Amino acid sequence: MTGVLEGFLVIGVVVGAGYLVGRAGLLGEHGSRVLARAAFFVATPALLFSTLSHADVGAVFSSGLLVTAVTSSLACLLFVPVALARRRPAGEAVVGSMASGYVNAGNLGIPIATYVLGDPAAVAPVLLFQLAVLTPLFTTLMDVLPGDGRGERPGWARVVLAPLRNPIAIATAAGLVVSGTGMQLPEPVTAPVELLADLAVPAMLLAFGLSLHGARRPGTGPTAGSVWSAVAIKNVGHPLLAWAFAAGVLGLTGPALLAAVVLAALPTAQNVFGYAVRYERAVTLARDAALATTLAAVPVLLVIAALLA
Repeated sequence: MTGVLEGFLVIGVVVGAGYLVGRAGLLGEHGSRVLARAAFFVATPALLFSTLSHADVGAVFSSGLLVTAVTSSLACLLFVPVALARRRPAGEAVVGSMASGYVNAGNLGIPIATYVLGDPAAVAPVLLFQLAVLTPLFTTLMDVLPGDGRGERPGWARVVLAPLRNPIAIATAAGLVVSGTGMQLPEPVTAPVELLADLAVPAMLLAFGLSLHGARRPGTGPTAGSVWSAVAIKNVGHPLLAWAFAAGVLGLTGPALLAAVVLAALPTAQNVFGYAVRYERAVTLARDAALATTLAAVPVLLVIAALLA
């Protein structure tokens, strides 16, 4: 229980600081956007490269990775028929899908894995799948989608070359190459990368907090249906999928089952908001879904811990 509350306290303090900065007008009108873009183009690629280059890729290929891959993918796909039925723009469909299955495995997952599951390494499969698969996939999709409502269609060259223009995809590939080959990079190379990587999470959280100042109540307006659909999938559907697949298909029990369900119940990552800002697609949906799923995740995680621990 302590890990759940501690994780939410840490993220809440930093987001709250961002809100106060926005209210005071310290970073100007475009502070949130500047921070989010700095995180996307500079800090997040550094974090991805640093994390994946040091990862023991072989160690995380386990049942936990299989549960994450299957259930996160299903949770993301569940949002697609919702967007199609409501005839929402393509960008909103992509952002909503990401909000439905992309969990806050970093600044919430690590403390919760440490204090609730007793094993910080339990979050490694989730981080690996999200960093190596979901992040480059979704950011590339947003890069090649036509502008919402403008009827534009990207050329084939833009689609094929999209990963080469995407700093997230480039950093992911480079990190996996370094890890897979066992390459040892000199400290003058890794030190500045790690320094930039330390900026990623606080910059994204501060940008998120800045965006809350002056924003309307979450889950209202034209994106309300998409927000609450993403919340339902993320807070209820995703952990249920994890429980059904882990217990019913893989036969997991005890700590392994608890880990699978707890990690699936983590809320939408603030990274989704950062990517939405970068591509200027469904920013309100990303912000509202991250906030609403974070608030709803507190009782959900407490119930899961009580039932399965």
